[in-house]
Amino acid sequence: MEISESKPQIDSSENPRSTWDGCSVLLDINDGDRLVFARLSAGAKLKIGNKNCSLQPLIGCPFGSFFRVENGAEGPYLARYTPSTEVNNVQEKGDGQSIDEFRDNRALVDNNKAQSLTGEDINAMRQQGATGDEIVEALIANSATFEKKTVFSQEKYRLKKQKKYAPVVLMRRPFTRSICEAYLKKYPNKIGFLRMDTLSLLLSMANVSANSDVLVLDMVGGLLTGAVAERLGGTGYVCNTNLSGSPYSMDIARIFNFGDEICKRIVRSPLADLLSVQNGIEKPASQEVESGNMEIQSNDQISSAVSMEEASLTSENVISDPIPVSTSSPAIKMSKPAKLGEKAPQEIISSWKENGFSSLIIAAPELDAWGLVKEILPLMSNSAPFAIFHQYLQPLATCMHNLQTGKMAIGMQISEPWLREYQPSSQSQGPYIHPLMQRFSNLLQLFSFYSISSVKLRFI
Repeated sequence: MEISESKPQIDSSENPRSTWDGCSVLLDINDGDRLVFARLSAGAKLKIGNKNCSLQPLIGCPFGSFFRVENGAEGPYLARYTPSTEVNNVQEKGDGQSIDEFRDNRALVDNNKAQSLTGEDINAMRQQGATGDEIVEALIANSATFEKKTVFSQEKYRLKKQKKYAPVVLMRRPFTRSICEAYLKKYPNKIGFLRMDTLSLLLSMANVSANSDVLVLDMVGGLLTGAVAERLGGTGYVCNTNLSGSPYSMDIARIFNFGDEICKRIVRSPLADLLSVQNGIEKPASQEVESGNMEIQSNDQISSAVSMEEASLTSENVISDPIPVSTSSPAIKMSKPAKLGEKAPQEIISSWKENGFSSLIIAAPELDAWGLVKEILPLMSNSAPFAIFHQYLQPLATCMHNLQTGKMAIGMQISEPWLREYQPSSQSQGPYIHPLMQRFSNLLQLFSFYSISSVKLRFI
């Protein structure tokens, strides 16, 4: 596949189903064993096992494509392939008994003598151009105990060898659900242990819809800001506010591949500036320049931190930020993503002063919920819904009690969402479940979250 280096980034809007140079992708290696965020470029590389593979073959391919590590004349590379749709169902006998019933693993002894194929033989097969599937089949054929194992053990053995000798890479689109689930799997503390069902509930409670002006206090890495901007779809505004000090990180929001139109709708404004405009106090020009310089410096610091963070991690289940793991040539320039998080224009702030924000979402697990609501609520328009996320119940209960006694809001409720993966039985007509998943029954998430939702009350 020939890829022109002068291909403009605008092609992503013409065909959003395919990748382009400079876009962020979520690479799912071996069915969730390892998750990596990467930014595609001609010089980007990814280490899979002990092999460094270029990510250039991924450019121009549609999201959802599968790739497999192959050995070529110039070294290992990622080749696109179509996975088999065959289902390894257990064959049944005429009397309804499974053939697995006559097999037993009790007589098998793990003494490393069952496999007759040595490491030198495997290396020789690789030098001759054997594929990963051929190596796996050779290992199965030279195993003295494979035919004696149960069907479950055979499938387990096959998958183990496939992950080692024929790793599969699924290129996924980074959107709200995939990003949230990926971070929750490895680094839940970076997103405040925010699950996807809880995030969806927050967006629903705050009535985030097109042409809304949403005020967010995002201390979960920018996940909330990106989720709101994705739902707005380039209409309305997302104002990311912060307390005194440098702005909060929005690294995760940069993974969404937002276009210029959506990035223009994501703005920053310190809470002190919004409150000063609300109270009719104009901010001195010198202070605005100083604040702007501070925000630019903070963004540069964030970008440098992203470039350094987790670039050298090679263990399993690693989630790295959307950067190339390594670059072979410094002369290759990668298309930069659109810049988001600019300072809110004064005319937009004046409009918010006159009309107020239409929604409010707070995700600040480390701060006091009531103290934040008491300061931010005057910025909202009348009858504006708001939602607050917290890991603990007591801060939200205190906030709800103060709102009730102060008659500041109505329709208040505290919710505790929970999520469970349902495992159907093998005899049901549900979807096919992988044999390795049969050992898992109903799974209940171990994290507990609470959220409060309400509507601001208008006094007449």
